[in-house]
Amino acid sequence: MNYLESLILGVIQGLTEFLPISSSGHLEIFKVIFGSDLSNSESLLFTIILHFATALSTIYYFKNDLLKIFKGIINKKSEDVKFSKYILISMIPAVLAGLFLEETIDVFFNGNLVLIGIMLFLTGIFLLLTDFIKKGELQLNTKNSLFIGIAQAIAILPGISRSGATIAFAVLLRINKENATKFSFLMVVPVIFGSILKSILDQKINFENFDFLIVLTGFGSAFFTGLFACKWMIYLVKKSKLYYFAIYCFVVGSLVLLVTNDLQ
Repeated sequence: MNYLESLILGVIQGLTEFLPISSSGHLEIFKVIFGSDLSNSESLLFTIILHFATALSTIYYFKNDLLKIFKGIINKKSEDVKFSKYILISMIPAVLAGLFLEETIDVFFNGNLVLIGIMLFLTGIFLLLTDFIKKGELQLNTKNSLFIGIAQAIAILPGISRSGATIAFAVLLRINKENATKFSFLMVVPVIFGSILKSILDQKINFENFDFLIVLTGFGSAFFTGLFACKWMIYLVKKSKLYYFAIYCFVVGSLVLLVTNDLQ
């Protein structure tokens, strides 16, 4: 992997982590296009690094909201305590998937384009449903937080957009779109940090074969692109413009399946 490839992959991660078109799916597609010589473990590590960058961009973008929540928890404000509880509940499915399906998940990150194409179609369906569901005003609760968490766990599959799946599930549950978007972006942060911590404890993170500056290039491009994409996505959800991304997912999914079929 060279600097240009790392820069491009970082931009792709920054955009697709927040835009509902699957960051992991696009990273795997472009790794295949670039002819990546990374092993499965190295590919997964680089993906984790880029996700870490967008997690930090999420924290930075929502820093005022997070500060308010932390102050509310300290002062035992019920609204902020409940929001934190719902974040923790939403983590349960992804944590269970990470603990018990780790080896199966690792296999998905090896350029399986057929799977990615199919999952992009599924993401497109989620997005179409989101735009055509009537606006809801329900609040988060224990039950719907768990359902949104299940959507996040399913989105571990490359090709399914995490933001698209979680926002779609929230909207289908009649939750206010703005609240659904903020919850979707914040709920992934502890999951990413937990995934990184687990990788460190399992001694999976090894930088011996990585050029630090190349990795830093991808990290930086993912962080700054993520800030822009986060703001843009919030605007798009409010305006119910996600069907454009549904069309995009259908087109890219079709191309991926066609190209894969030709290669076979």
